[in-house]
Amino acid sequence: MALPAPTSASASLVLRRVMALVAVCGGALAALATLGPRILDINDLGWLLHGTLGPDPVAYLSAWTYYARSPWSWPPTLNPDYGLELSSAIFYVDAVPLGAMLAKALRPWVEIAQYWGPWMVLSAALQAGLAWRLLGLAVPDPVARALGALLFAWQPLLLNRMGGHFALVSQWALLWALWLCLRPDPRRQALQWAACLGIVAMLNPYVMAMCGGLWAADALGRALRAASPRPLLAQWPVPPVVAGALWLAGYFTLGGDVLPMGVHYGHSQFDLTAPFDAVEWGWLLPALPGLRHWEAGGSYLGAGTLLLLVLALVLAPRGTLRPLLRRHAVLVLALAGMLAFAISNHVAIGGRIVLEFDLPAPILRLADMLRASERFFWPLAYAAIFAAIAGLSHRMGSHRPGIIRLRWVMAGLLALQVVDIQAGMGRFRALVAAAPAVAAERLPDPFWAEAGRRYRRIRAVPAENFGTYWEPIARFAAPRGLPTDAAYHSRVDPAAIAALRRRTLADFTTGRWEPGTLYVLRDAVTRRLAEARIDPARDLLGQRDGLWVLAPGWYGR
Repeated sequence: MALPAPTSASASLVLRRVMALVAVCGGALAALATLGPRILDINDLGWLLHGTLGPDPVAYLSAWTYYARSPWSWPPTLNPDYGLELSSAIFYVDAVPLGAMLAKALRPWVEIAQYWGPWMVLSAALQAGLAWRLLGLAVPDPVARALGALLFAWQPLLLNRMGGHFALVSQWALLWALWLCLRPDPRRQALQWAACLGIVAMLNPYVMAMCGGLWAADALGRALRAASPRPLLAQWPVPPVVAGALWLAGYFTLGGDVLPMGVHYGHSQFDLTAPFDAVEWGWLLPALPGLRHWEAGGSYLGAGTLLLLVLALVLAPRGTLRPLLRRHAVLVLALAGMLAFAISNHVAIGGRIVLEFDLPAPILRLADMLRASERFFWPLAYAAIFAAIAGLSHRMGSHRPGIIRLRWVMAGLLALQVVDIQAGMGRFRALVAAAPAVAAERLPDPFWAEAGRRYRRIRAVPAENFGTYWEPIARFAAPRGLPTDAAYHSRVDPAAIAALRRRTLADFTTGRWEPGTLYVLRDAVTRRLAEARIDPARDLLGQRDGLWVLAPGWYGR
């Protein structure tokens, strides 16, 4: 029997579903094209440990190795063996706490050596999928909508983070938040926001802070438009959900005057030329004079996106922007506020500081918690990309010739974007490809293997976060299950470091060695104290693979 001919409505539905799938798969492909397919192998650790992507992946993997083997605790993200007295939760290693909890829960059935590769592919797919949903507010044609969604995924803002800052690929949450801000129908708005902010609270604090700003703007904006406090009051479930999610992730495990790792606020800021500065990402556009701090390149938009923004501005009919800006005035102010935070109190243009002013100490202390402020450009960037695509769609109209033109324009822009960013993608692919499947040992001397059998823990003295030799020590200790205070956390309590230093100084001054402990000595002062107190007949003091070690009782075992 012949099947009935599909109706135009059913054909349109099929096309929408196919294009949505194309967008999601194309987003996943962006991650694979950036790092290569080997990242999907959950047992491949070489690309993480080799060091070509920097020290952060080594910290993620070391912390995860301890966490995966530790018993469940409450909150479930505590990681006491990674850092010992300096330890907190896996939240403070930026190791994607939600992913870590899920991977640990699966260990009875499957042992996951690394989950960051699959996480990044999933995040790129979600980036395109949520961009598809966001564009559905303004772009009726499925093909143009899918092409626009792919422009969000093949984006240096996102792909640059795959070079070491894996938790920051959760930028799809910003698209979810923008969709919630812009959608006209606010049904289940509080539940949607609770889900968005609750999930992102267990992924990354930077993206959570940006989404939180968008949530506040949405609630206030809807209340002002309704001339009623009801939209604000309806958001009551959101704060407790976020607080609960942060507690689960381990945010509250760190107390005291928390010390950020690295530079302070105002020293990794947004340069006003950064969106146009190709640095190592653009192949078609030149690098511009700019700030070259650790966030450099993270705000380049790509040639396709830049041309999109220019076309949208040129083709925008007069008088169309003002009503939209007025309707979403609170959102626009929130985006502008986050941009101002990104620029910081050290205003830079083309790599030169053109304006500098002091901030009150309490404000500076709060800003230090989100010191890599250039990242706060992302919400405005994504909002601008959405507005530009929406503007082009509106300008070209809903008639067939206009739709065809829009498709060709979006296809051309996407092709230009993909070609341009091959410079950065190729560099990342080469770094991952160069890593062997099994990373070379950093401490190959046979002493270390024997020490791993004899001692129960390893300390680096004096104690320090991200201190000298932390990486080879952590790489040695983690797979052997030896707790260590040689660790790299994104935030630490300086009082805990000071207390541990005082205690170890007292131990070394009196020659009182902690039972079962192997020491790595970081400075000459500690070595002199050890030399004065060891028993040469029992204790080993010497260099192994360039590290000074004190092995109490080595000759008496």
